[in-house]
Amino acid sequence: MSNENITDDTVNTGAPAGAVESEESFADLFEKSIATSERLSPGQKVKSRVISVSGDHVYIDLGGKSDGMIALSEFVGDDGVPRVKPGDEIEAIFLSVEDGMKKLTTLVRGYSSVKLNAVREAFDAGIAVNGEVKQEIKGGFEVWVNGIKCFCPFSQMDLRTGREGGTYVGNTFPFKVLEYKNEGRTVVISRRVLLEEERQEKLVKLKETLEAGKELAVKVRSLQSFGAFVDIGGIDGLIPVSEISWGRIDNPADVLTPGQEVTAKVISIDWAANRFTLSLKAMYPDPWTSVAEKYKTGARVKGTIVRLVPFGAFVNLETGIDGLVHISNLGAGRRINHPKEVVEVGKEVEAYILAVDPQTRKISLSLQPKQEPRKVTLPAVGSIFEGVVDKVMPFGIFLKGENMTGLIPNSEMGTESGTDHSRMFPAGATLQTVVLEADSVKGKVLLSRKGVMEKAEQEQLRKYRDSLKSEEASGVGSLGEMLKAKMEEKNISF
Repeated sequence: MSNENITDDTVNTGAPAGAVESEESFADLFEKSIATSERLSPGQKVKSRVISVSGDHVYIDLGGKSDGMIALSEFVGDDGVPRVKPGDEIEAIFLSVEDGMKKLTTLVRGYSSVKLNAVREAFDAGIAVNGEVKQEIKGGFEVWVNGIKCFCPFSQMDLRTGREGGTYVGNTFPFKVLEYKNEGRTVVISRRVLLEEERQEKLVKLKETLEAGKELAVKVRSLQSFGAFVDIGGIDGLIPVSEISWGRIDNPADVLTPGQEVTAKVISIDWAANRFTLSLKAMYPDPWTSVAEKYKTGARVKGTIVRLVPFGAFVNLETGIDGLVHISNLGAGRRINHPKEVVEVGKEVEAYILAVDPQTRKISLSLQPKQEPRKVTLPAVGSIFEGVVDKVMPFGIFLKGENMTGLIPNSEMGTESGTDHSRMFPAGATLQTVVLEADSVKGKVLLSRKGVMEKAEQEQLRKYRDSLKSEEASGVGSLGEMLKAKMEEKNISF
C-alpha cells in the first residue's frame, strides 16, 4: 500500500486491507482520550480493571486508550504484601492529571484508604482524608494530615458539641477539607460533614424498617437528666425518663449505664425532625390495670414515703403505684403546717385506703383508719335552745350549748341595724333562741333570737284567745253584760 492511499482518517497498521476500515484512526483515539480526560473531574468515582503493577504504581484502564495510576502503597497490607494484581476490578476516585497521567486513589467504605499525598488534591476532589487529632487549641483542634497542620473547629468535630477534647485527642478520624488557602498554610477540615452524610444514609435505610410499636435491641449511648440516648443502627433514639420504668425515676443513671444493651419499644416517630422516642416500661404490663382488684377501700397497706409536698406525702405501695396521704390525714387530729413535721422520706408506714381511682391513677390514703361520722342529736326545728355566747362575728353570734354550737345570723338577732353586738352580748352571756334549721349530716344549727320574742307574743295571743273561749264556754258574756247583771242585782235601772 502506497502513502497515497493513506488518508487522514486511516492508519496503516499492517493489518489486512479489509480490516483497516474497521479500526479506529489515530486521530479518533487521540480525540477519545482527550474526551475521557475532559469527562473526569476531581472527586469523580470510576470502576476499572488493573492493567499492570509496575514500580510504585498500579495502572488501571480508563477506557479509550486512557490509563490511570494509583500509588501501590494503597494496596499494601499490614504484612507489607501488595493485595492487587492485573485483571482485578477496583473502584477509585479521580484526583488530577500529573505529568500527563491521570492520578487516582482507591475507595474503601467511601473514604480514602491511606493519607493522600496532597491535601489540595482532596480539597479539589471533595473526598475525605485521614487526620490525627494532636491537641485542643483555641476554637477547635489541631489535626495533622500527611504532615500538614490543619484546623478543625469545635463545631465541625462531631454532630454535637465536639468540646470533649479528651475524647478526640490522639485519635485518627476521616475529615473533609472545607478550605484550602495560602498554598496550604490555612486548611480547615470537618469531621461533622462526613458524619452527617453517613447519618443521612443510615436514615434512609432505617426508614424502610422502623415503625411505631416495633421492639428493638438497642445500646445505651449516653445518659442525661431527662432520659437516655440509645443507638438505633447508628441513629440516636431517646428513652425519656418517664418511659424508663413504671416506678418513679429521679436519675436515669440509677437504672441504666452507658454501653448497656436493652430491649425497648418504639412509641413515636417524627421523620420531619428525625426524632425517635422509645420506651422501656412499655415492655412490661401497666400495674394500674389491676389496681382496683388489689387495693380495696378501707384496707390496710404498707409502703415507703418517697416524696413530700406541701399538701401531703406520697407513699410507694409497689413499683409504679404511689398513693397520697393528704396533710389533713397526717396529723392524727392535730393541725400541721408541713408533712415533714410528721414523716420523712424513706420511712416505712402503715396506711389505710380511703379511695381508689384507676382512671386518674390516684389512691388516697390516711395514716389513721377512716372515722365514721359521729351522729349528733340536734334539737328539733322550732324548739327553744339556750346557750352562752361563744364568739361574736361580723355576720352573727355563735351560741354554744352542752353538745353543740349554733349560729344566730345578724338578721335573726332582733336588734336595730348597726347595733354593736359585741358590747350588748359579751362572751359568756346567756341567750335564748329558737331553732330555725338543724342539719344532722353537717352538724350545723341555725338559730334565731327574734324568733323567741315572736314566739312569746304568739304565746300571749294564744293564751288570750284561749281565755276568751273559756269564758264563752262558762256562760260569761261581755264586760257590758257583766256590769248590767251586777246593776240588776242592786235594782239599778237606767
